[in-house]
Amino acid sequence: MSRVLVTGGLGGSGRWIVDRLAEDGHEVMCVDQRFAESERGNVDVRVADLTDRGDVFDLVGAFDPDAVVHWAAIPDPLDHPGGEVFENNIVSTYNVLEAAGRADARVVWASSESALGFPFAAETPAPEYLPIDEEHPLRPEDPYGVSKEAGEALARATVRRHDVPVVSIRPSWIQYPGEYVCLGNEPPAEGVGNFWSYVDVRDIASIVAAALDADIEGHEAVFAVADENYADRETTELFAELFGEVPEPCDLSGDDASISNAKAAEVLDWEPEHSWRDAAAEDVDGPTV
Repeated sequence: MSRVLVTGGLGGSGRWIVDRLAEDGHEVMCVDQRFAESERGNVDVRVADLTDRGDVFDLVGAFDPDAVVHWAAIPDPLDHPGGEVFENNIVSTYNVLEAAGRADARVVWASSESALGFPFAAETPAPEYLPIDEEHPLRPEDPYGVSKEAGEALARATVRRHDVPVVSIRPSWIQYPGEYVCLGNEPPAEGVGNFWSYVDVRDIASIVAAALDADIEGHEAVFAVADENYADRETTELFAELFGEVPEPCDLSGDDASISNAKAAEVLDWEPEHSWRDAAAEDVDGPTV
């Protein structure tokens, strides 16, 4: 058993992460902006303002975690002013990563595919090649994507300053069993921001668990994405229809996802287990916090 502090643990995907880590036997401190009674003996829910440096340092210092999972953020630039999105995300990320580094704790945190710059671009450009991997340039223009790119810079700085391992997970569009809202899109025009990629929330929980156990040093950024697109069409056909051509070089076949999860398999020994073909209609119990 280890001690893991999870920020954003009462959020949509955060709850699934807390549930998974508690099931794995970790002692979990779940930190959020609101309080909820925990149903588990190994989960302690705390309220904190992550933009308050003192709050964060006191909380992390008192708990003395072995690892910190930073999952709290304003998750897009659409429902809040841009300055608020950027300030909240970057200040909270700095505070949490710095506190974790001082506690000599491993860090796993939620970056985003939005760091690439495609999801919220005014005009979505074609990627430079396919599939997109972690070597693809990051060119965000919106405050959310920029906050995630800057967060990865903070992750690398945390490694240099404190010599703790940090994993930046870049989730694709997170879907929930029985509620696959991505299937309401009409590709190719709809869903172009992430090029019709997605990931099941249960696979998000499993990649976080894998990142906590992986034998790594330094900083690693990895995409968390399902193996296939959700459009049920050949991916190259979607690109050709939308952009008039397929980016080259291209190493895709059939409905392969346009974003690669190969590095996550190599570095974290992780593979997604869930597909829209089954998960969209699944009736499963929600997470227990």
